[in-house]
Amino acid sequence: MPTLHLSTAADPSFLQGIVRMFRDGIRHAVWMVALLSLCGCAVNRETADITQGVDLSNVRSFYVVKLDADERGVDALIAKQLVAMGFRATVGAESAKPGNVDAIVTYRDKWFWDITMYMLELDITLRNPTSNFPMAVGNSFHTSLTRKAPEEMVKEVLTNIFNKSKKGSS
Repeated sequence: MPTLHLSTAADPSFLQGIVRMFRDGIRHAVWMVALLSLCGCAVNRETADITQGVDLSNVRSFYVVKLDADERGVDALIAKQLVAMGFRATVGAESAKPGNVDAIVTYRDKWFWDITMYMLELDITLRNPTSNFPMAVGNSFHTSLTRKAPEEMVKEVLTNIFNKSKKGSS
């Protein structure tokens, strides 16, 4: 039977080299996974568009339509921000829309889980109360690393809509 020589495998420096190579390889792999997992986490997008020919300077009162599925009170946050901006705002069901408002506000909120739940995206649309046609649309999208509180996202969207309206009317 042939003799097997294990002198190389039994050499302590050889074993230490293998352990070091393995440890360094693991460390590099962990860093690569961490970096790759963070690549898509830092998206920050905010937009606002005003329908051509629409003048929001005369819009002073709003009715925020509460989404049936909204359990986080986004409708109340929108109304509160509109009041803080100097407007009149009320909240309620779509079936209870009053006829004496200058605009109807609809919204869509999207939430995401990343250690905690956070608002990923918010769309707010200001609509003509008679035709329901969109007069202005705003969006805020923040992934985990750029996340904002819901109140901040509401403020960001509404501020962008009204700032865009001012730029368009001047």
